[in-house]
Amino acid sequence: MMKEIFLCKYGEIALKGLNKSTFESVMVKNVKRRLRRLGSFDYWRAQSTLYVYPLDAEIDMDDVMDELKRVFGIAKICRSLEVEKSMESILSDTTLDYLAEALDDASTFKVEAKRADKKFPYKSPEICASLGGKILERFPHLSVDVHEPDITVTVEIREKYAFVNALRIDGAGGLPIGTSGRGMLLLSGGIDSPVAGYMMAKRGVQIQAIHFEAPPYTSERARMKVEKLAEEIALYCGDIAFHCVPFTDIQVAIKENCPEELFTIIMRRLMMEIAQRICEKENCSCLITGESMGQVASQTMGAIVCTDAACRIPVFRPCIGLDKSEIVKIARDINTFDTSILPYEDCCTVFTPKHPKTRPIPADVEKAQNSFDFEPMIAEAVVKTVFKIFRCGENTVNI
Repeated sequence: MMKEIFLCKYGEIALKGLNKSTFESVMVKNVKRRLRRLGSFDYWRAQSTLYVYPLDAEIDMDDVMDELKRVFGIAKICRSLEVEKSMESILSDTTLDYLAEALDDASTFKVEAKRADKKFPYKSPEICASLGGKILERFPHLSVDVHEPDITVTVEIREKYAFVNALRIDGAGGLPIGTSGRGMLLLSGGIDSPVAGYMMAKRGVQIQAIHFEAPPYTSERARMKVEKLAEEIALYCGDIAFHCVPFTDIQVAIKENCPEELFTIIMRRLMMEIAQRICEKENCSCLITGESMGQVASQTMGAIVCTDAACRIPVFRPCIGLDKSEIVKIARDINTFDTSILPYEDCCTVFTPKHPKTRPIPADVEKAQNSFDFEPMIAEAVVKTVFKIFRCGENTVNI
């Protein structure tokens, strides 16, 4: 029976020097957590590669590939045949049978060889020529193209075995989740904030999410939409702690006590205050938003300055320099776009002023906010926040 294995090639982790093993360990834990529901696996690390070896015959290899390609830290994934480290095994019918799936529909190919074990008695050009000859005998419809082949067959000579593959895909790249601390994502029902969460998770940040709802002005379907977005990004970001804040009373108080043109800025400042208090309890070191410079009135430079003035911890905005089409492309790639465009309003859109201030003066904003005592409402909102955990690929856990 064929022994099939996954070779997960590192990206940035390979450049981490003395800290490399720490990043490796976190990535391996993330991989194990994702694959545990699919069956039993063996794991080992060598030469900037994580080897994932299925131990159960009934494991669905396509499911494994789907999980691995969403693990940050992995740059390339090679689905490979493990063979004895000899030319006889490399050139065997078993190897050619394994390559048939990739080569049957191709027109051109080339062979590459990588000799991590320099003691192997055959040089790379000899390996390429020998296997290339066997492939041409078995698949006479093929021709060699060393510049732009349809398929590249790779032979890797490693410490214990040789690995032959023609099926490899790009991994998620980035850094393993959990290597860059924790962050709190302000998750609305729009296109931008799920993308922002994904982008920060790609840089190793463990994501939690906070959402502000304002019933009856926002519906239960609006909340369910946001929860679905949390589930969708959890496929990339790992388990997500989700905090849902009741915000109705605060929004009504803003409307009744503050100048209309400053509604949105004051609302966002109060959201930031609530989010920071929950960050303190959850040991999160930053806030994350989906803001893009100039996209709406609350995302002008002046408005962002006024919002950040209310923050005691950093606010990261990974979408700040992207235009809408770039954000939409990422949303489509991570399968959040279709959910984001469902027609259920979030609380940010319910109380939008007709003529919002695009160049607010910080002193005027603070004066307007301080004209009413929001503190009791803020404290109550924090206490009444509902907490859930969205497990990666599993059911929601209510707390």
